[in-house]
Amino acid sequence: MRFLVVLAHPLPESFAASVANAVVETLRQNGHAVDLLDLYGEDFDPRLSVRERRTYFDTPSDTSAVDPVIARLQAADGLILVFPQWWFNFPAILKGFFDRIFAPGVAFHHDQAGGRIRPALGNIKHLYAFTTTGSPWWVVKLYMGDPVRRLLKRGIAAFCAQHLDFRMLALHDMDRVTQRTLATHLQRVRRMVERL
Repeated sequence: MRFLVVLAHPLPESFAASVANAVVETLRQNGHAVDLLDLYGEDFDPRLSVRERRTYFDTPSDTSAVDPVIARLQAADGLILVFPQWWFNFPAILKGFFDRIFAPGVAFHHDQAGGRIRPALGNIKHLYAFTTTGSPWWVVKLYMGDPVRRLLKRGIAAFCAQHLDFRMLALHDMDRVTQRTLATHLQRVRRMVERL
């Protein structure tokens, strides 16, 4: 299978980068093809342009500025996201990736009569998310209601693909973990990816 691995962290020495490297290594060791899209490293512009917004409901919408990235998504059998959660949400660059790349005609089709949207990413069979939070698990899950998981699973995954294998693994309380905890988490990441 072919996987698009999307990294959304500005620091190349970050733990997120270590997770992305572990994902890429494990996939390649198991014979999968991997395309690593480092959003910061490739200077991805997360801003939806005036032209993109004006043509958003056109058929087709104008995605010409990001067509090379769209082609990478459409060539993949699976999508793996690696990112920190900031303010219980995606980093802005990852939100911009969804805004610009998961466009009408690419990730979904509009019902022109105003009904339900129809999934268009039939090629994506696996959507995995590896993330970290600075908050303890109980704040994320009990107090906040696990918003990132809900957005990914009930929003993006459900609206853009059918019969999708969705999984998410989060390391909570990131700012207070030990090196041993980080190493253990990387092993959990590798084990999860090995199942693909």
